[in-house]
Amino acid sequence: MTKLNGNTLLVKESLINSNHHVTVKNPLRDDAFDIDDDLKIELIAEKFKDIVEILGFDLTNDSIKDTPNRVAKMYVNEIFKGLNPINKPKVALFKNVYEYHTPLVELNIPFTSFCEHHFVPIQGKVNIAYMPNTYVIGLSKIHRLVDFYARRPQVQERLTMQIVQELSTTLNTKDVGVVIKANHSCISCRGVEDLGSSTLTSVFLGQIKNDNNLMSVLLGSNSD
Repeated sequence: MTKLNGNTLLVKESLINSNHHVTVKNPLRDDAFDIDDDLKIELIAEKFKDIVEILGFDLTNDSIKDTPNRVAKMYVNEIFKGLNPINKPKVALFKNVYEYHTPLVELNIPFTSFCEHHFVPIQGKVNIAYMPNTYVIGLSKIHRLVDFYARRPQVQERLTMQIVQELSTTLNTKDVGVVIKANHSCISCRGVEDLGSSTLTSVFLGQIKNDNNLMSVLLGSNSD
């Protein structure tokens, strides 16, 4: 366990390149993966068929009749596939043979997630910085880890924490910063219907939180 700003985080010591780090968890039941994906698709399609019928749609119509199955496949195989730990990307690390120990910054990583309160999209960009210790990570793998944690019903605060914890543990460094700026469809397409707002979340660990210039880069590049 470790602490951030007085809050206990679920981070444990793990072997480098382990595929089973502990991060802040999504609210899943213990039996969430007791049934396979094919059965989940079948069951979701049946439930979504009920929703479509309740809304008054004609399920014999060519445009609508396959919608329940399409939605079920989309949920399980695409937009929510990050829920299942077997879909976590394998991350190859490289020894830091060049002794590079200044910040590496990756900006404007696009992502799409879904609000767990209304199941509508959250879309935005992630800025990441870390100071390499013993290992470095391929840049594309940073993008893949962002995508993995985004592909599930989320809240932005949790997504930010999951990314920073994953990178810190994977890279065996306490010096990590993550900033997310996103637009929430639960604000723009319902409720107050505000099309102009965005949400900014950030977590800075170790030396990153003492580097005002670097924090400005991470926060500022998301200001457009």
